[in-house]
Amino acid sequence: MKIATYNVNGVNGRLPVLLRWLKEAAPDVACLQELKAPDEKFPQAAIERAGYGAIWHGQKSWNGVAILARGAQPVETRRGLPGEADDSHSRYIEAAVGGLVVGCLYLPNGNPAPGPKLDYKLRWFERLSRHARSLLDHGAPVVLAGDYNVMPTDLDVYKPERWLDDALFRPEVRNAYADLVAQGWTDALRALHPGERIYTFWDYFRNAFGRDAGLRIDHLLLSPGLAPRLRAAGVDRQVRSWEKTSDHAPTWIELAPD
Repeated sequence: MKIATYNVNGVNGRLPVLLRWLKEAAPDVACLQELKAPDEKFPQAAIERAGYGAIWHGQKSWNGVAILARGAQPVETRRGLPGEADDSHSRYIEAAVGGLVVGCLYLPNGNPAPGPKLDYKLRWFERLSRHARSLLDHGAPVVLAGDYNVMPTDLDVYKPERWLDDALFRPEVRNAYADLVAQGWTDALRALHPGERIYTFWDYFRNAFGRDAGLRIDHLLLSPGLAPRLRAAGVDRQVRSWEKTSDHAPTWIELAPD
């Protein structure tokens, strides 16, 4: 079973790229972030023609998350995180698909930092951690996939010294990620590639992709019962070189049958 996460940076503007990648990579489950489209503008018909059922949680111009399933219909189990009733950002959606619980998330960026945006990011991280703990307590196999907007270690950023004050790399953000993983989650890509410098994002500016000046901010976390089924993990970095593509590349895992 192949599960991927992909920040599409505008699902309608990048639709040809998304459809090409779905055809070539054929993930069984794809978690999308930054749809930048309200619910009624999600390209459901095109996604269905590509062979995927979908659920989505959209928002005009910003945010937005979706879960696609090849040849199946994801069954929505949650829309939004608990804990902040007035939070209007569309950043989390969850579904049962293929015998798994899949949470698709788009964690806040948090810049400029320090400030209100970083405070919101850390509160959102706390809410995610509480919900993640509740998922573990239920004991079902779970994947939490998405754009976490955090580089966990120096190995996950091309020049760590340049990012020390950035909200994607500040100590309190990395600590929040470490605390989440310490609940018992496995960072799938890092588990199979412990010493490799692997990136999932390259800025559009200053020829970042050409220079391989990247960041690893897209992660797939596996619950303890699911981690032994992990067989492969990687990044479809060639997608970042396509015309009119996102600044992220799809990141994926392969799981052995249960």
